[in-house]
Amino acid sequence: MSEDRTVDYYETLQISPNADADLVGRVYRLLAQRFHPDNVETGNASRFREVHQAYTVLSNPESRARYDATHARMKKERWRLISAGAQSENDFQAEQALRLTILEVLYTRRRTDAQNPGLFPVELEEMTGHPQEHLEFTMWFLVQKGLLNRSDNSRIVISAAGVEYLEEHYQSNATQRRLRLEGARHAS
Repeated sequence: MSEDRTVDYYETLQISPNADADLVGRVYRLLAQRFHPDNVETGNASRFREVHQAYTVLSNPESRARYDATHARMKKERWRLISAGAQSENDFQAEQALRLTILEVLYTRRRTDAQNPGLFPVELEEMTGHPQEHLEFTMWFLVQKGLLNRSDNSRIVISAAGVEYLEEHYQSNATQRRLRLEGARHAS
């Protein structure tokens, strides 16, 4: 069997990564007995296969060493993603301000050019000062919420729901922008 890099074999066996070979064997026998398909009360063929695969990898010193290296990278990556996603409240505030800014730009475009209300992503990049790669998450969110639409020619257009949302939240965005500008002036 190939090793599934997304499965945490230590979690499967409910043991610590520091567990010795003897403990791996004892826990395996206990779980294998509990989940064996022949066990009428607690049998679970799928869970039994998971436990057996975990034991196969963790009971062999060579395969366990390879798995441990992968497991350490997986844990490190998981923590990196968690910390990147929750760096600070300012990141969330900046994202919210960017959403409102994009809605403002598209709102103004619709009001001033009703025949051609959309903008290409590259135009939004130029207007907001954010590279397209950084705008992708924001655009995805706004489209998923129904506040923006993508037209047939790939232009981004504000929806009626987007207009209403912007009108409801415009004042808070204007206040945030004013506070950021004042903060930037005081920092200079």
